Amino acid sequence: MSGKIADESNIRVDIENQKWAIVGIVHAFLDRYNKENAEELRETFSANYDSLIKEHEMKDKTEISKYYRLVSEFRSALGSIMDKGQIFDNMCDRMAELFEITLAGIQRQADNEIRRPSEDGPILPGSDKTTTIKFFCTICEEFLDIPEDLKEQLLNSDERIELPKHHDKELEVRIVDVTEDSFELKSDKPAFKTKSARELMGYSGAEIEKIQQNKNKIAEIFPEILSQVNDDIGEYLNVLSVGIDVGSSTSHLVFSGLTLRREQSFMNMSNRFHLINRKLIYEGNIIDTPLIDRYTIDIDAVVEFFEEEYKKAGITTEMVDTGAVIVTGETAKKQNAEEIVKRLSSTTGKFVSAAAGPNFESLLGAMGSGIVDQTLKDENTVMNIDVGGGTSNLAIASKGQVTSTSCINVGGRLLGIDKKFKIWRIDEPTEFLFKELSLDYEIGDIIPEEEVRIIAKEYAKALVEVMKGPTKSKVAKKLMMTDDLDFSIPIDGYSFSGGVAELIYGEDIAFDDIGKYLAEEIQALMKKNKLPILEPENKIRATVIGAGSFSLSVSGSTCYFDKSILFPLENIPVINVNVRKENYSPEKLKKEIDNAFRRFDMKEGEDLVALYFKDPIHRNNFYLSDFAKAIEEALPNSVANNKMVLLIFDQDMGGSIGIALRRETALQNNLICMDELELEEGDWIDIGSPLYSGQAFPVTVKSLVFNKNKN
Repeated sequence: MSGKIADESNIRVDIENQKWAIVGIVHAFLDRYNKENAEELRETFSANYDSLIKEHEMKDKTEISKYYRLVSEFRSALGSIMDKGQIFDNMCDRMAELFEITLAGIQRQADNEIRRPSEDGPILPGSDKTTTIKFFCTICEEFLDIPEDLKEQLLNSDERIELPKHHDKELEVRIVDVTEDSFELKSDKPAFKTKSARELMGYSGAEIEKIQQNKNKIAEIFPEILSQVNDDIGEYLNVLSVGIDVGSSTSHLVFSGLTLRREQSFMNMSNRFHLINRKLIYEGNIIDTPLIDRYTIDIDAVVEFFEEEYKKAGITTEMVDTGAVIVTGETAKKQNAEEIVKRLSSTTGKFVSAAAGPNFESLLGAMGSGIVDQTLKDENTVMNIDVGGGTSNLAIASKGQVTSTSCINVGGRLLGIDKKFKIWRIDEPTEFLFKELSLDYEIGDIIPEEEVRIIAKEYAKALVEVMKGPTKSKVAKKLMMTDDLDFSIPIDGYSFSGGVAELIYGEDIAFDDIGKYLAEEIQALMKKNKLPILEPENKIRATVIGAGSFSLSVSGSTCYFDKSILFPLENIPVINVNVRKENYSPEKLKKEIDNAFRRFDMKEGEDLVALYFKDPIHRNNFYLSDFAKAIEEALPNSVANNKMVLLIFDQDMGGSIGIALRRETALQNNLICMDELELEEGDWIDIGSPLYSGQAFPVTVKSLVFNKNKN
């Protein structure tokens, strides 16, 4: 397509900030790998880089030409302090990927400039009747009309809007001139096209071809996304994730290959990563969760089992990029539940670990079952009920989003019986039911089948009561572990996952518990209440798939962190700093940070928290150095005690602020600045080891719940 050429003088690049970012990355690299003479090398690199850039400052008039100069002189500046070789090549290649991110942003600016009318003042599509927006399919190269309601959302919403697909590919939004017979933008001049980073850095054609071959190898591992891979470097992250579930009845794991794509589009410019593809690489064996006694998990047996599973999968701990250990249901109440999470996360890879609270488990079960994705495709609302050994975790999913979660103590292993109906396990909820039903049994007793059915029926009645909501009976209220569900959206259908779900959908599996009877009673009550049942993609493995694939968030790719920090970081509370660009001042910042610590009864300089800046504090609205100094003033005890400072921003600014803090303040280490994460005050997070040389961080937002009443 031809188009109006962009005016290069209108393209904006923060050259000084970009330069500091480049120098900061090189400095961090030298600190890590050249500790003895790092300071001398830093000064030499900075001086030579400045000299090379200043040689051309008279002819580099536009900001884009200045940025091109930053890129093109990098290899020469690095070569002045480092011999050519593998380390040199790796550093240049990694920087090329980072340069491409900025160049992609410049290209998006140019695309916007091409589409912008030349008349005085801003003219939006729709306000000028000579222009409008239309969908464009890149496969058939056809323009398609956008419904008026969707057009209004696209023009006015700040949020990213999922676009429809044509020929199985997401449509693009383009501005068109309605006065032309054709919707192509006409011009005799070629459209603006940024140069590639490697071209600017002087890579040979053979070098670029070799890099492309490596990209093709990655695509072979993830064939499902081959058609989506474009020429932009750094658009995708491919990671190996493990999900480990230690449940009330069973324990198992899965390995998944995850593909995440940086969110970049005409309507929403961002460096946020989103999961676009999940490939199950290995689904492990399922074992009965080993217990020493009623209150204690056999940690050695659990660890040994998972170590064997790694060997069977042909995967080592070094290969794993991220993942989660989830201790669920009644197992989370055991005396050593917290210990098993720490043990597994330390012996099976440097990844994020989390113990599932009941709401978090409900979320993972719904995501792992596949029902959340299905509601997006079908545009409906479904309640997923993950019925396991100790709990039933409920989640309402509507059009691809989980809107409400809940949990009740209803599960197949709350009463363990063998084939001769001899009792081998009685959990606390069943002890309660025994009293309510005037039954008196102990471990080792034989219980009649009809009384097993009575107990299963009571559990099923309580579960369906929660499903229909709100809970009213004494039994249901006693068994509830969370609040009731939010029924503000009508339910179109019900799906079941978990071990008991296999029985509900007709699988003939033998469990040494009441799971079979519970499944039959649930089926009967669903039919009696005329509640439509849908079948999800995954059942017994839903939670472990959720743990390995959907417990993960990924930060933006412009983070800053001290390389000496050891990961993972666990159990960090998120606290909002209520400062906006409209009311920002150094005094306001200090006041709100003080208020944030006070709200959580925590002390600045003693407790580690994630200070979260949710409102858009853009770097264009104040000088970075001023903000950095204000942060230093607001955290005097953290600075004095060398306490870790963790700042998280909703928008793309973590790298810039981190570099400014190191450059302008006494915060020289124990500093992490992350961005592009959607968090809420009251969340708890774990932060895993950085991916791809620190470009991004895996983060789990979790419910940090271990039952304190373990006796």
